[in-house]
Amino acid sequence: MIEAPGISLHSTGSKVCTVSIFLSWRELLGKLIQDSQERQRIINAIGVNSVTLTRWVTGSSNPRPQHLRNLLIALSPELRTTMFDAIVKEYPEFSVVLSNGLADETQEEIPSTFYSRIFNAYAVTPRTQRSWSITNLILQQALEQLDPHHVGMAITVVQCMPPSLGGKICSLRERTGYGTPPWGINLEPYSVFLGAESLAGYVVSACHPRFIHNSEEYQGIVPAHWVEWERSAAAYPIFRSGRVAGCLVVSCAEPNYFQPNRQKLIQHYAELLVLTFDPHEFYDISLINLHIMPYYLFQTTYLTGFRQRVADLMTAYIRDGKAIDLKQAEAMTWQRVEAELLSVPHTKSMEPIGMPSEEKL
Repeated sequence: MIEAPGISLHSTGSKVCTVSIFLSWRELLGKLIQDSQERQRIINAIGVNSVTLTRWVTGSSNPRPQHLRNLLIALSPELRTTMFDAIVKEYPEFSVVLSNGLADETQEEIPSTFYSRIFNAYAVTPRTQRSWSITNLILQQALEQLDPHHVGMAITVVQCMPPSLGGKICSLRERTGYGTPPWGINLEPYSVFLGAESLAGYVVSACHPRFIHNSEEYQGIVPAHWVEWERSAAAYPIFRSGRVAGCLVVSCAEPNYFQPNRQKLIQHYAELLVLTFDPHEFYDISLINLHIMPYYLFQTTYLTGFRQRVADLMTAYIRDGKAIDLKQAEAMTWQRVEAELLSVPHTKSMEPIGMPSEEKL
């Protein structure tokens, strides 16, 4: 090994040795993971297993840009610079992506100009369109800020259904959402009901945020179901004065994605979403009594004809000489669908519930 020129290799401070600055990033990584403690720390930081790390070192597989970015973040500043230089020698096209990715780590606030845009929209948008319009603005901005490099993310607003059985809130409904591949762009057509079996259900019932960092290491302490590509998940309650309306759910295709800075952003966007709910849509926590809802594949039968059911209901009201608008008809139809799903035996389906699968997209 060439001793000079070189750097001190000590990303954790536990061990120090000198390595040549002319090593490739794979060779440099190989030196780092010779220490078992450092190896495990890097595995946890990147979100991959030991075999994958070894394959990168030997050159038998190539990492995704997000993995390289997470590797850089895990290193000490001195070693990070050397590793970055070594990486771009093999992947020059990733230079801008990696440098921007590191810069993104410092962004913990929603831009002030966006707050101004939202407050303006709240003031000038007609009341009947306000909730839909502002929700879409917030979700699109949140997706752009939380996933600037399109690593794969879905962001969804989940809302409490009105009280039903026993005067309690028995389920939640995904109201709208957006995504980047492998999720679809517009997730509203794939909205389903959620209950006590879901991460959203846990967060709404407790009125407390939860962040699950790695689906492959998930131990099931908090209810959650995972789709094929989902590796980390976050949920933050939407509440005001001790009353809850639902929650903001964010899923990512990368493990360990929801670090403290992104957790803070999710909190800020959830707080901003308070503006999209009417006062009567916030409920006292004592009213939350979520049931276990059927899995999404089973729900498809009930949800596919939703628009036709709304049209039929409005037609029936008109025929009887009664007045009903579209929003009222939709709310009544959602409640009818919920009642049907609540009556389904739990043994009806064993398919996991969660964000849309490839079949749904």
